[in-house]
Amino acid sequence: MRVLYNFDEVIDRRGTGSLKWHYSDDTIPLWVADMDFKAAPPILNAIEQAVQHGILGYTKPTDALYDAIIEWHGSRYELPLAKENILFSPGVVPSLALMMNVFTEVGDAVLVNDPIYAPFMSKVEQNGRTLITSSLQESEGKYHLDLADIEAKIIEHDVKLYLVCNPHNPGGRVWTADELNAVLDLCKKYDVAIVSDEIHQDLTLRGHTFTPFLTLAQGYEHKVVSLTSMTKTFNIAGIKGSLIFAKDVALIEKIDAQQHLNDEYELNMFAYAAMQSAYNEGGEWLAQLLAYIEDNIEFTLEFLADKLPKIKVMRPEASYLIWLDCSAYSQDDEQLYDILRAAKVELNAGIKYGEEGHLKMRINVACPRMLLEAGLARMVMAFERLGN
Repeated sequence: MRVLYNFDEVIDRRGTGSLKWHYSDDTIPLWVADMDFKAAPPILNAIEQAVQHGILGYTKPTDALYDAIIEWHGSRYELPLAKENILFSPGVVPSLALMMNVFTEVGDAVLVNDPIYAPFMSKVEQNGRTLITSSLQESEGKYHLDLADIEAKIIEHDVKLYLVCNPHNPGGRVWTADELNAVLDLCKKYDVAIVSDEIHQDLTLRGHTFTPFLTLAQGYEHKVVSLTSMTKTFNIAGIKGSLIFAKDVALIEKIDAQQHLNDEYELNMFAYAAMQSAYNEGGEWLAQLLAYIEDNIEFTLEFLADKLPKIKVMRPEASYLIWLDCSAYSQDDEQLYDILRAAKVELNAGIKYGEEGHLKMRINVACPRMLLEAGLARMVMAFERLGN
């Protein structure tokens, strides 16, 4: 008998140490990429069983866990993996920092697109590398890669590493196989390494197909790494745990050695248990989640078109994050953010994602519909006060 999951349940997260719900007032947070849904019951059961066992000692990944990872990615994405292709990491962001030492030296140029998830930029600069950006081009309501600009930047700055975000955050693009192959061709031509952050892969929406970069990299596997995690998919980011995939033996050994320098190759026992349960038993929960998210996206797009038609909305192809152009309401990024905060609704300020995020905001719609409706109503109130 099919179990129906209740994504309309409102769970009070205030006073729990939640980053998203840290407020002392009644602000509605529609910002950080953290869903307001209870984790899948199989995952909660797996964690409970670990606690009930009563011994919380040192734990290592089991063959059953590797099998679950391999089956999930093979059956869903036609990505053939073996145990030898898989490493564990505390998170995708730590892995981005790790890749600076795997593929580059201090001072080397690292290319990212703009806009982009902020740690792509900060980890490059914090690790003493030179940040180079290539702006995405918007047309027909979505972002496109500027291949001519990417090539020019690679040549001009002697780029050593290109950090790719697929699906893209914050724009929600799922890059097509043709687009990724074009990037691959450029990187092969100029001997540039590729690290692909694929953490939103499982949240690809109807009508779009996610392509793991490693499925295209035959003959260039020594220069390609994919990063992913089940934590974003199953709303268990607080557990901390992610995966590093590489197909080349020498490369996986180099990454492993670099991880051991800082002892960043192990997860806690709850992360291992949650990961195995998610990949083995989480498929039905995820299917229902995606249907709920799709409905929330449609509701948001229709609501904004009706109540705030001056906002230009970029329809996401993956994830529950929607990129909004709010330039009709303000010409100042700080003021734009403050307008919404004054109405006690919080979104992510677009400028945090690079210069191309100027006058944009990112809204998270992965919450019960009641909270989403209330947050959107506060957005209307905020902008109506301006009289625009």
